[in-house]
Amino acid sequence: MSKRIDFQTDPSKYRHWKVSTDGEVATLTMDVDPSAGLFEGYELKLNSYDLGVDIELADAVQRLRFEHPEVKAVVMQSGKDRVFCAGANIRMLAGAAHAHKVNFCKFTNETRNTFEAAGAESGQYYICAVKGACAGGGYELALACDHIILADDASSSVALPEVPLLAVLPGTGGLTRVTDKRKVRRDLADVFCAMEEGVRGKKAVDWRLVDDAVPNSKFDETVAARVSEYAAKSQRPADAKGIELTPLKRTFNDDGGVTYSTVEVEVDRAKRRATITINGPADAAPASVEALHAEGAETWMLRCARELDDAILHLRLNELELGVVVFRTQGDPEQVVAHERFLLDNRSNWLAKEILLYWKRVLKRVDMTSRSLVALVEPGSCFSGVLAEILFAVDRTYMAEGDFEGDNRHVASITLTEANFGPFPMANDLTRLETRFLGEPERVGAARERAGEALEAFDANELGLVTFAYDDIDWEDEVRIFLEERASFSPDALTGMEANLRFAGPETMETRIFGRLTAWQNWIFQRPNAVGEDGALRRYGTGVRGEYDLRRV
Repeated sequence: MSKRIDFQTDPSKYRHWKVSTDGEVATLTMDVDPSAGLFEGYELKLNSYDLGVDIELADAVQRLRFEHPEVKAVVMQSGKDRVFCAGANIRMLAGAAHAHKVNFCKFTNETRNTFEAAGAESGQYYICAVKGACAGGGYELALACDHIILADDASSSVALPEVPLLAVLPGTGGLTRVTDKRKVRRDLADVFCAMEEGVRGKKAVDWRLVDDAVPNSKFDETVAARVSEYAAKSQRPADAKGIELTPLKRTFNDDGGVTYSTVEVEVDRAKRRATITINGPADAAPASVEALHAEGAETWMLRCARELDDAILHLRLNELELGVVVFRTQGDPEQVVAHERFLLDNRSNWLAKEILLYWKRVLKRVDMTSRSLVALVEPGSCFSGVLAEILFAVDRTYMAEGDFEGDNRHVASITLTEANFGPFPMANDLTRLETRFLGEPERVGAARERAGEALEAFDANELGLVTFAYDDIDWEDEVRIFLEERASFSPDALTGMEANLRFAGPETMETRIFGRLTAWQNWIFQRPNAVGEDGALRRYGTGVRGEYDLRRV
């Protein structure tokens, strides 16, 4: 799997999903093209999916938020007869490199989380209409919806058969959503997750696996009724006009870097390092809500979020040996604050709100990226507000102190705003500053008191906002030594260390999905019981069960 994976698409290029809208209702139909897998060597039979299918789903969900503000309810359904979705494609998983499998699960989790949150955050609710077999990742698609309707017939069922069939786990939140979201009784969940055939009809309702089980004669009527109920709860504007998510302007460089309009990714393969530079806005913030809508996808806050999102995904899936990601910014800090302030002041407007919610998702993507992350606050930087959140997402922050000889850019500073105290929580439902100061909560209040100030190195260090501050005599050597040391450590150990240290504080369903489920899946994906030559993944479909090492660990 060596070809570059591209996370940009649009409905004209979809091979696996169909999207239609009718007033306040959208229909999202999964109709996977078996011959259009992302890589060679497998067919996507029975509406099974690979990363390419999920890239399209992520794009469709995003477009429904931005291009269709009038949509209040989304019906997710299958375009195949007698099958809803067979889950992740087994041949793809068996043949994929370990890193691809893990990153695939992480991206699909992030996609599920996006439409799962759409109802509560944006008033765009998802209703899953299940006809036919709904197994594994297919049921996980349903679990992320707000409501599940199952046809009560001989062919429709829900199942999580990964453990008995494949010796792996439901990798996109299935176990956690069964217990934490749907609150299925633990013993019944144990029975359910050990069954190959799944559960049908009234039993599925009784066990809390679905919300409705209705005969085919009443199926469409029931779906329509539930859609109406959810749409009635939504506050989305019925008469609003969406904006088009136009293609990103980007150039892939020969060395593996990428240049966007606001973001630049530089790659140094010899040093196993990528540097992401975010350029602040060149133009003033929109003067009015009307101006924001006129700018659409070109407004700096949305354009920057989309480009940073794409850059992070590109590095995750296409540049596996770049172990350190360095974040830099350049620009006018006050301009960043002005653009952000405009959105915060107008968050009652659907578009301003959606742009802020997109930044929330992008920052979570940074949190969940398994590379060593470091930020450099240098002369000329613009780590203000939402961009300052990056400083508290990374593993370490180095800040330049005072004037640097021969550098006429403004002195390095950090400006905190309202954005750092609530709008962009982590997966643990705390802000990044609350997570940073878990043992010293009073320091969050001290930082809030200095909001709006351009904090230079001494003050930022005193407030605990940076890890180290160095003057121009020590800056270059100290940063170089850290970057060289970090690149020399074991990537496996660093991945584990960073994931443990980043998510202090309370557990949520989201932290359990990523921290507990994904960590176990990562381990299981390397075990011979699953991926060995005689393991269940390799033998699936041959009629011969996998051979297991029966020792518990």
